[in-house]
Amino acid sequence: MKKIINSASAPKAIGPYSQAVESGGFVFTSGMLPIEPVTGEIYNGDVRVQTELILKNLENILKEAGCGLKNVVKTTVYMTDLTQFAEMNDVYGSFFKENPPARVTLQVVGLPKGSAILIEAIAKK
Repeated sequence: MKKIINSASAPKAIGPYSQAVESGGFVFTSGMLPIEPVTGEIYNGDVRVQTELILKNLENILKEAGCGLKNVVKTTVYMTDLTQFAEMNDVYGSFFKENPPARVTLQVVGLPKGSAILIEAIAKK
């Protein structure tokens, strides 16, 4: 059994997928791009701002699912330029101050809409 999670406080899906799915006591988010929820516009500037926008959007989706960032057990971060890792990591760490989740960070050739970063999360309710 799965439950579809959609938050009006996060960007709408830009394709045939859900913002998140709850199943088996876990919440699986789709990969989030740095999209402003109100305008639907992608922010392609500073990676710090992109990371912050993504994590706020993930936080809103998880809130809709009845949990929060404290419930995240694993994230995957995709970046197009790992030379910006320190900047991303600094912002990321400000959202996960205590008991941070497991994480994988990968460099990829490209991401949708020209984004420099995409983050997905798995949370345990």
